[in-house]
Amino acid sequence: MQTRVTELLGIQYPIFQGGMAWVAESHLAGAVSAAGGLGLIGAANAPADVVRRYIREIKEQTDKPFGVNVMLLSPYADEVARVAAEEGVKVVTTGAGNPEKYMDMWKAAGIKVIPVVASVALARRMEKYGADAVIAEGMESGGHIGAQTTMTLVPQVVDAVEIPVIAAGGIGDGRGFAAARMLGAEAVQMGTRFVVAKESVVHQNYKDRILKARDIDSEVTGTSTGHPIRCLRNQMTREYLKKEKEGASFEELETMTLGALRRAVVEGDVTNGSVMAGQIAGLVKKEQTCREILEEVMAEAEALLGGH
Repeated sequence: MQTRVTELLGIQYPIFQGGMAWVAESHLAGAVSAAGGLGLIGAANAPADVVRRYIREIKEQTDKPFGVNVMLLSPYADEVARVAAEEGVKVVTTGAGNPEKYMDMWKAAGIKVIPVVASVALARRMEKYGADAVIAEGMESGGHIGAQTTMTLVPQVVDAVEIPVIAAGGIGDGRGFAAARMLGAEAVQMGTRFVVAKESVVHQNYKDRILKARDIDSEVTGTSTGHPIRCLRNQMTREYLKKEKEGASFEELETMTLGALRRAVVEGDVTNGSVMAGQIAGLVKKEQTCREILEEVMAEAEALLGGH
């Protein structure tokens, strides 16, 4: 299935793997790229030398295109942005902010820049500043979320810009892919489905929590602080939401989540850790290799779309 996105990036399948903090490192991103999708390193708050190491590890695994997701709020964002240019990464996606100040450097390095947007206004602005495409991410996604659903955001962004749009949030199988194509997206980004991939290095407890999730297990914390985050309900989210309801300060709430994602991903503490996952978690029922995930999603989508 060829789209402007597969042509732009030289990838086989129009599927991105989300740049998830602590999850999207070289094993997962390398496996997705090697299998024909676009693997992304989630730089998150990692120092630049860690990101450089991941980039070099992927280059040893595959010669296929891969990218880095730069979280613009990170204290290391400037250094990570430079590392992406120095290491000749083909694609950069960005989250939590506006990447305008890095655009010239990335463009000079031949990097395709694809910001994540949660509104039409930001999509238009990114196009104006030279973005090659945008990822329109709805609030169904895991982790930091915006206020609009994928179903409403994607078609409005598609109508607003000329550059290709990648749909993200609530997509976990071929049906979601086909629906995104019908809304005008030319690729999709999936996060939660790849968390349980066999090549994913997250703790088995984290994977099991997603595999056993029900449709109602997703909650959003931090709405009152202006930093809403979607994760699966557990002891930590219950306590957080209770304190939030009681009007706890931003600082107090922040202390509860400090290091919580690492606790869940690395240590397997799915009771007190932050188990970030999208609303699609209830649909994800099996561990597969990245190749199996990509091939299954594409086969389902093509059957539904009739090859269009």
